[in-house]
Amino acid sequence: MKILIGSKNPTKVKAVENVFPEAQVTALDVASDVALQPLSDEETKDGAVNRAKKCLEYNNEVIGLGLEAGIMYVANQLYLCNWGALATADGHTFTASGARIPLPKEIEVQLTAGLELGEVMDHYAEKTGIRVKEGAIGVFTNHLVLRDELFEHVVKLLRGQWEYTDQLK
Repeated sequence: MKILIGSKNPTKVKAVENVFPEAQVTALDVASDVALQPLSDEETKDGAVNRAKKCLEYNNEVIGLGLEAGIMYVANQLYLCNWGALATADGHTFTASGARIPLPKEIEVQLTAGLELGEVMDHYAEKTGIRVKEGAIGVFTNHLVLRDELFEHVVKLLRGQWEYTDQLK
């Protein structure tokens, strides 16, 4: 089985490799066609779907996977969110979302001013490369949940849907 993932971010690639250990996983740098910092559940989901489908444009004999992180509001609280999409050559697209946690107000102010969460987190945590390591989820869960684990859960949801639908054929 061959899988193309629409990102070269190591946390996303690791998540796919962990859920599909038998697959040949190749990372592609594809555009999400949404903002660098998706600002809603819908925009984050669209980014994941766009990435998955663009992988199929590159090679339609594979499974395309897209993973996207974003932020979204519930009432007046800003939350971290993430979405994934798995696209197949026969036209199916499966989607799933993962855990959400609230973000501190000082993070919200910077994000609503137009900054991207990755750069805000580097400054906030006084580290570099958080987006390719533990992620904001790792910082705000005291490293109990890391970014690759967050995406791994989403990829499991996608694989499960795809396998279930495949069994119905």
